[in-house]
Amino acid sequence: APALVLREGDRERLQALTRSSTAPAGWAQRARIVLLAADGESNTAIAGRVGVSRPTVIGWRERYQAKGIAGLEDEPRSGRPRRIDRAKVIASTLAPPPDRYGVRHWSSRLLARYLRISDHSVATIWREAGIQPWRAESFRFSTDPELEAKVVDVVGLSLDPPQNAVVLCCDEKSQIQALDRTAPVLPTQPHLIERRSNDYVRHGTTTLFAALNIATGKVTSR
Repeated sequence: APALVLREGDRERLQALTRSSTAPAGWAQRARIVLLAADGESNTAIAGRVGVSRPTVIGWRERYQAKGIAGLEDEPRSGRPRRIDRAKVIASTLAPPPDRYGVRHWSSRLLARYLRISDHSVATIWREAGIQPWRAESFRFSTDPELEAKVVDVVGLSLDPPQNAVVLCCDEKSQIQALDRTAPVLPTQPHLIERRSNDYVRHGTTTLFAALNIATGKVTSR
């Protein structure tokens, strides 16, 4: 077949499509077919290089000749479009995954496979409903009537320590431990991420103690 003649300015646009990570699926492949055809490659050679059939190459050549780059778009499919039950996706998200999956929260890909829909559809519904199953935050309500005064004392000491004093901020880091929360976990809901009580019951710990020197920034640990 003779070399395909490109419209003015199309070579740069087609080359950009072959490198794009945001273009619709298949566009990079179609753009490459057209570029190779414009370079004079045979239909058989293009099919081998791109990994498609020879009729596919011929089809995209003809589409480009007829409509230009716009011809590389997907044509509307016949038949009734598939409907996705949005309420079912949300309800499934808020329910824990089956035990066989061995996870506590759904990912978009796992739920998509479970419901037999695309993960893009799941992600879109999550975004619209404000659902973020992968996120969690802690909370705590203090019942100490002297909390405000204590906070003022601690913050004031850090901001304005006594002369010649060394101010250390000490805390513990308990990474390896078995914990039980003092209140049930509040599950993910539309526009609300999972929430957990900040209080817990310990069942054995390995604790790291650290002290931060406020003046120098040096951390001493044990």
